[in-house]
Amino acid sequence: MAAPALRRLQGGLRQASARLLDALLPPRCLACEGEVAAQGTLCATCFSGLSPITPPFCARCGVPFAHGGQVSDALCPRCEHRAPAFLTARAALRYDAGAKRLILPFKHADRTDLALPLARQMARAGAELLARADLIVPVPAHWRRLLGRRYDQAALLARAVGSIAGRPVAPDLLRRRRRTPPLADKGAAERAVTVEGAFALSRQGERAVAGRHVLLVDDVLTSGATAEACARVLLDAGAAAVEVLAAARVPDPRLRDA
Repeated sequence: MAAPALRRLQGGLRQASARLLDALLPPRCLACEGEVAAQGTLCATCFSGLSPITPPFCARCGVPFAHGGQVSDALCPRCEHRAPAFLTARAALRYDAGAKRLILPFKHADRTDLALPLARQMARAGAELLARADLIVPVPAHWRRLLGRRYDQAALLARAVGSIAGRPVAPDLLRRRRRTPPLADKGAAERAVTVEGAFALSRQGERAVAGRHVLLVDDVLTSGATAEACARVLLDAGAAAVEVLAAARVPDPRLRDA
């Protein structure tokens, strides 16, 4: 059979399989389980509940500014006071109620199917970063946490983003040397102290990152303390630059009235 005819046959079989799957298991919204037109999508209500991060935001760390009066090429007060080790950070979504409907099940309820939809949003938001990246590295989870969760959500995002962008992924390059407590209720300074010295490179790490532009991937970026700690390890090993891409970004409450 000629190649074009074979491709048409394969395409027809895929379409028939998709129609059969939709008939047996009607497509459901990824967030609310309502009916949708296609598998792996959000309903109109849940999609409209997402808040993509768009300008203006900090030119360095990507934290969204509160209003248009804050110019998009400006730095936030934290970056003005002390520039982070990473070159740039970007995130796809504000970490609000809409984003939590995707990220919390992804992290805590075995919803690994949400990695690809989140990665698509990340690839859109981080297109410039991905164009510069030589290597994608996820923020690692501690092995004890992996035993309980059975998967590393940052690694799943990194693999999906790498597949979309055609960039190599090194899921085991960084390791978490010690387990750190949850950071959600800690301030920026306490977060930095908590994660200091918590990360290290694997034995092959220095060879892998030397002279390369590394993109660090995580699910949620809050104060940037974890990203900062990982970036310093990578830079100390000889990385040319480190940038950060996350699924969601927690807004800085201090910027509301800036």
